Amino acid sequence: MSEPDLKVADDAPASAKTSKREKFVKLAESRTVNAIKAIRIIGKLGNRNAYDYDDADVRKIVKALSDEIEALKNRMKTTKSSDGVDFKL
Repeated sequence: MSEPDLKVADDAPASAKTSKREKFVKLAESRTVNAIKAIRIIGKLGNRNAYDYDDADVRKIVKALSDEIEALKNRMKTTKSSDGVDFKL
């Protein structure tokens, strides 16, 4: 009778791990799609007929995005978190 209890106990950690994985996949896909959409919207600022900007502005935008990608890579390697957002032209 204790064997079924052991099977349930063994399944619980696997189930929790699967649940965490499913949650991660769902959130990662959704957030990545949103980030890509946001980057595409920023790209629309490249219309020189509608906006006035110079190469320095473009470099600042690209640097801010690149820095955030590097921070993302680092956060995925460690558990340290930074929620601050700083960006100015």
